[in-house]
Amino acid sequence: MPEESKTTVDYRMERASGPHFSGLRLDGLLSSSPPPSSSPASAADSSNLADSAAPKQPFVIGVSGGTASGKTTVCDMIIQQLHDHRVVLVNQDSFYRGLTPEESDRVHEYNFDHPDAFDTEQMLECVQKLKCGQSVQVPIYDFKIHRRSSDSFRQVNASDVIILEGILVFHDQRVRNLMNMKIFVDTDADVRLARRLRRDTVERGRDIDSVLEQYAKFVKPAFDDFVLPSKKYADVIIPRGGDNHVAIDLIVQHIRTKLGQHDLCKIYPNVYVIQSTFQIRGMHTLIRDREISKHDFVFYSDRLIRLVVEHGLGHLPFTEKQVITPPGSVYTGVDFCKKLCGVSIVRSGESMENALRACCKGIKIGKILIHRDGDDGKQLIYEKLPKDISERHVLLLDPVLATGNSANQAIELLIQKGVPESHIIFLNLISAPEGIHCVYKRFPTLKIVTSEIDVALNEEFRVIPGLGEFGDRYFGTDD
Repeated sequence: MPEESKTTVDYRMERASGPHFSGLRLDGLLSSSPPPSSSPASAADSSNLADSAAPKQPFVIGVSGGTASGKTTVCDMIIQQLHDHRVVLVNQDSFYRGLTPEESDRVHEYNFDHPDAFDTEQMLECVQKLKCGQSVQVPIYDFKIHRRSSDSFRQVNASDVIILEGILVFHDQRVRNLMNMKIFVDTDADVRLARRLRRDTVERGRDIDSVLEQYAKFVKPAFDDFVLPSKKYADVIIPRGGDNHVAIDLIVQHIRTKLGQHDLCKIYPNVYVIQSTFQIRGMHTLIRDREISKHDFVFYSDRLIRLVVEHGLGHLPFTEKQVITPPGSVYTGVDFCKKLCGVSIVRSGESMENALRACCKGIKIGKILIHRDGDDGKQLIYEKLPKDISERHVLLLDPVLATGNSANQAIELLIQKGVPESHIIFLNLISAPEGIHCVYKRFPTLKIVTSEIDVALNEEFRVIPGLGEFGDRYFGTDD
């Protein structure tokens, strides 16, 4: 940089260090008071139960970082890679407060990087509506006159993914609580300043002197006071912004995984639903059809059970093992878990034993019989388990998880026999949300593997849409 230009920059930066108007508003202070304390655990449990039957909510991503750090570039790259999903981008800049005439006269003394420069209440309301599946009208802000357009809005419709981008989107806890993923774009300060100079002079019609003065007076102090401290809330930090293709690819892969999950899998990370395909949906369609023959019901149930068992086995611990192949080469693979057994909850669970034996040669299988009578059936009638079960991982078998009471009774017995809770994998074909809540309320480290999560239980404690009395249909005793 020439010496004269350098002197000009130094002079502007030094002059900007004097007193300035912060742009702080009293109404902003009042509106940003701490949120009320969280609800009691019992209320949270009941809200989870209600939420499980609600429509699938969009995945909300917050993207923050310093000015000109590359946030918009990161957002655009995520949107491009999620081309097969409906994605909407909401910019925090759209929610700048319009300046009063007095503030407009002193626009160079107004701090646009302070939290109170934004209408956080309106932004919060917009995101809440979008998350509930409603369309919203986002204001359009004119950066040349520092006011919102009074007669035009941007219509934003409900989407699979909502990206909320801005320097201070992590500042308000209420906004953070709406996010499923928080990304902080971390870019060198000199790079950000160079980008801001180019953007504000070319796109926003400002001169270099005013941009440098605003940066020293407001942008850098606000970054140090508000933006950088919010970095601690980020789930993912992306160095170098849009140049970090590896980080963005990993983020997109995670988002795709979450979009394919049932909402309960987001609440309980140990719930695993096997990936749905047309084959799996087709088999579910067949076994749920009340007109299907017993032979076909058993045939397609066995196919689904085999898939669930194979998926469940994938969650067992493995050890690395090397073998010599017929051509004499070394192959590095894994060795199956040796200490394993199955336990079926009689009688429906016995329908899953053949699939388990087909996958695990010579596996020991125990049995537990629990009396079921509506929602109160908790009486243990019979149990026969391997003597060394405490040393084994256990695959608990029951094709339908309804209320969860019988499952809890069986799990409690296994734990009493010395089986660690984390060594139990509960396998079933379909699960009701109420049953999942019931099991995880008592056993949070247990794993559940299922092929589908149904809508709810009816007043008779039957799974809806469900597939009826599985044991009777499978064993032919439903006449």
